[in-house]
Amino acid sequence: MDLLLFSGGDMRPYRERVLAEIRASLGDATTLHFAPWALAHHDQYTARVQEGFAPPGVTVVGLHAVSDPRAALAQAQALFVGGGNTFRLLKALQTLDLVEIVRQRVTAGELRYIGASAGSNVACPSLRTTNDMPIVQPASFEAFGLLPFQINPHYVEGSTSPGGETRDTRIAEFLEENDVAVLGLREGSWLRRRGDTLHLEGVAGAKLFRRGFDPVEYEPGTDLSWLLTLTPRFDSAG
Repeated sequence: MDLLLFSGGDMRPYRERVLAEIRASLGDATTLHFAPWALAHHDQYTARVQEGFAPPGVTVVGLHAVSDPRAALAQAQALFVGGGNTFRLLKALQTLDLVEIVRQRVTAGELRYIGASAGSNVACPSLRTTNDMPIVQPASFEAFGLLPFQINPHYVEGSTSPGGETRDTRIAEFLEENDVAVLGLREGSWLRRRGDTLHLEGVAGAKLFRRGFDPVEYEPGTDLSWLLTLTPRFDSAG
């Protein structure tokens, strides 16, 4: 299994490092299939990815523009799932019947997976730790399940507004109902999974939340492979 999962947001400050990571993830693939459904304007989104985050010599193909996305993914070498609204993204993936084929091919090592923000959320078992508003209603919260834990992208400490609730509070509420680890990925951080190994990379680090444990900070370069041995338990009130 080959995963590259970015917190997302504005990746331009470290664009060269992002490009290097994507290039390494793609290997010899010259076509990158792109899932643009987290945003409303698919053509523009695909063009932005081609211009900003496709390494030289790599062509980005928007899955919205092919006649049969499922058939395209059955042959694809690499998939990039972009950020935006996680609810909208997951609903589109479910409606197009793409969840299972992506899960099977990535798990089998046949399809490389790159995700940013919402694309990292749906690599988890569920979208329950997204920061997004539910602007549409997917059939379920179940996502690709390529990891046995949850990610909270764009993680920040403290309140984003005076007197507002914190991200830590929201994650604590999640853990009251679910016995599932949550990794808060800060902007400028990403996860790299190769087989049974998982490493935190980038420039900003991450914070891990688990039921019954104090939160733990991790620096870039940390081996987090042990997280792959966890078993998530949803709807398991403490």
